[in-house]
Amino acid sequence: MQHDNPPIADYDRLLERKVEKTLHLFSELSLPAPVVFPSAPEGFRMRAEFRVWHEAEDSFYAMFHPDAPRIPVPIHAFPIACAPIQELMPQLMLRIKASPELRRKLFQLEFLSTLAGETLITLVYHRPLDDAWEIQAQQLAAALEVSVIGRSRKRKTVIGSDYVTETLTVDGRPYRYRQYEQAFTQPNALVNTAMLEWASACASTLGGDLLELYCGNGNFTLPLSRHFGAVIATELSKVSTRAAQYNLEDNAIENTHIIRLSAEEVSQALARKREFRRLQVLPKALDTYRLDSVFVDPPRAGLDAATLDMVSRFRNILYISCNPQTLRDNLMGLRDQFDMTRFGLFDQFPYTEHMECGVLLRRR
Repeated sequence: MQHDNPPIADYDRLLERKVEKTLHLFSELSLPAPVVFPSAPEGFRMRAEFRVWHEAEDSFYAMFHPDAPRIPVPIHAFPIACAPIQELMPQLMLRIKASPELRRKLFQLEFLSTLAGETLITLVYHRPLDDAWEIQAQQLAAALEVSVIGRSRKRKTVIGSDYVTETLTVDGRPYRYRQYEQAFTQPNALVNTAMLEWASACASTLGGDLLELYCGNGNFTLPLSRHFGAVIATELSKVSTRAAQYNLEDNAIENTHIIRLSAEEVSQALARKREFRRLQVLPKALDTYRLDSVFVDPPRAGLDAATLDMVSRFRNILYISCNPQTLRDNLMGLRDQFDMTRFGLFDQFPYTEHMECGVLLRRR
């Protein structure tokens, strides 16, 4: 659990230990020496989520330790959060405690911020939200200069926007990303930028066209598009697909098409087992693209057997993983056909066991 007093002074030692543990996991594979991308030791999280605990007239941010899930741990400071979140936390709690409408049956708080400081706060309740709550929330949003979302059962009230716009500069070029509330985004913006630059450096050597699976809001799609003739990016989530399409248009990227398909459906389309109307947005037939390369950033479960078989037919595989164990399992299934030519380790989540990895595979 990340807590309010992380061992910041020990960051370098903890990262070294995590790298050693990750490399041991891959010891059976012929991977090159990794390039390691550390995080800032503090102020790195652009998202934060807390329970709100009430005792008599007091309220405070809380987390729970896995070994004692019923005992709240008060959070008085959160140095791993970005500066805007750290600055807002005490101001927000003071205003909540001063407002019965904001405080009553509030049980969870979420922050989403950007490098420029644009912030969205979500308040989650165990009660219906009425006009009195909305008046208080509007005053809160104006006082803190943020957007506020109230959530209760089957209701979402938005004051301001239900998204923030992040700008990440990759290889000297700024990319704007619309990031919706409660949709997945990378939590560590600076390490995410390092991942984007590493992936772009890998992509610059490949050529042809690119198929991307699990594209999310277009996090990798936007900078990768510079390095290919065309990109077909796929994603199943409606919210993420909508964000990705908006981000393409907002960044004036014209060689890329977002298609709402699952990895299984992509496999069926490539094998000509099924036809999908959603593919009709492409300016030409799917089989006329020069899809030499595939980019994957799958969920923690990694690639299932069918998807692994599909990607094994490409000349190049660029693989970003949030789970070294499932990445290892997938690489074991590819090692007889591919050389693993680049390897990156990205510390998205300091003070945890999690390590993001990147591997470039090229067919022998």
